[in-house]
Amino acid sequence: MSDNVQRGHRHPFEPSREFLSCNVAGFGHWDGVLIFDKLEPGTHLKLEAEPDNPYDARAIALYYKDTKIGFIPRDMNLELSPLLFFGHEDIFDTVITQVRREADPEHQVRVMVRIRDARN
Repeated sequence: MSDNVQRGHRHPFEPSREFLSCNVAGFGHWDGVLIFDKLEPGTHLKLEAEPDNPYDARAIALYYKDTKIGFIPRDMNLELSPLLFFGHEDIFDTVITQVRREADPEHQVRVMVRIRDARN
């Protein structure tokens, strides 16, 4: 048993707030290139469900202000999509974690979707 537990100093387990982390899919096919110079780590993005998307009914678009820059990859949107569809977008923070200007478009921008802490 650790010294902290023996002395009665328990540190409760705190799960990560990270819901998912991924590269922006389709970045080269949307308008990200038009605002690329504004994208940097720490930039906040908006998630938007696209249930009428003809290629993926669970599609989740990523927006910088009013500019669509791409999507959450199809293989990562299964759990997130219903939450957004039913109006729970306010529980998430989406932020750019990496910008690699020299990479191919599918690997230029990486994002993290985090669950907001409502306890504060």
